[in-house]
Amino acid sequence: RRIAMPLKSDMIEDDAFYGCPKLTTVDLVGGIHNTTASLHLEEWRHEMKGEINRINQVLRDTMRKDPTPIVRYWIRSVISQFDHYKAEHILLLKEATTLLELALWKAKIEEKEEKEFVEEMEAKRAE
Repeated sequence: RRIAMPLKSDMIEDDAFYGCPKLTTVDLVGGIHNTTASLHLEEWRHEMKGEINRINQVLRDTMRKDPTPIVRYWIRSVISQFDHYKAEHILLLKEATTLLELALWKAKIEEKEEKEFVEEMEAKRAE
């Protein structure tokens, strides 16, 4: 009825669950739940939790003699979605890094201009 396994694409052989028509629940173990919780956007976290839990609904609705293909497809789907969100996360980080770098350069330029202005005003006063 229930199995616990890590999320790995090569974990399941061709007929691993053959003769297990009562398999209704797959519990993922390992760091997957921490990884999901650390996704950048709440929408991503929500979608991943839904995708992770989807297998349990599908298995309940599909009493098959061999649920192996369903579980394998689901694992590929979850991994694919994680890969997509990781790529999106990297793009967001690069964009944020660029914006921070630009802001620091702007602050440095403004600081330099202010210093030059103060020095210029002091020089005029000294005349």
